[in-house]
Amino acid sequence: MPRQQVGQESRITIERAAHALEGVLARPAATPRGGAVVCHPHPQFGGSMDNAVVVAVSRALVACGFVVLRFNFAGVGGSHGTYSGGPGEVEDARAATEALSAHVPSGVPINLVGYSYGAWVALQAGPQEPRVGRIVAIAPPLSLFGWHTLGTISQPVSIIAAEHDQFCPADELARLIGKHGKAMSVHATIAGADHFFWGFEDEVGTACASASTELPTR
Repeated sequence: MPRQQVGQESRITIERAAHALEGVLARPAATPRGGAVVCHPHPQFGGSMDNAVVVAVSRALVACGFVVLRFNFAGVGGSHGTYSGGPGEVEDARAATEALSAHVPSGVPINLVGYSYGAWVALQAGPQEPRVGRIVAIAPPLSLFGWHTLGTISQPVSIIAAEHDQFCPADELARLIGKHGKAMSVHATIAGADHFFWGFEDEVGTACASASTELPTR
């Protein structure tokens, strides 16, 4: 997929002890209100930082004042390393969060956003990062990945769901939310959409921007 421009972009390298990752940093025109890291769908099923939903979300966040870093997990695009099955991608997200910290004002919280597999990664990585003020999980694939490993989540979590999501059964979503109490809620359900949000990318971006700006920070 051709690379799509989002705001004032620059390519950056995210250094990890194991390997380097490629990322694209996008800045708003005005003074930033915060930062956001966006995690993409599953690497083994064509997911990358140029996924249409990831790009739409990044564009919407930049438009409302966030510095946004979207990046490729290990083994995708120009990122070194290989797919790990979960733990490595969580560390990739943590490294991206640390890298973004250098580009936003001190003390300003960073949002961790993930779509599909990226939502699973964000929910695993976010609680380990004190700078993460909120997590936005877009279409978490509850029927495909284990969620019993989620520990205590202290940040507010907004879920953006699809009305006809093949991989996020309503009963499983309700159980997940119930387990984590008031910290987690469905912020928006995109009517008519399935897990892939084809034709609904802008609606997802709008919902993500709304969740990111309306939830209280810690």
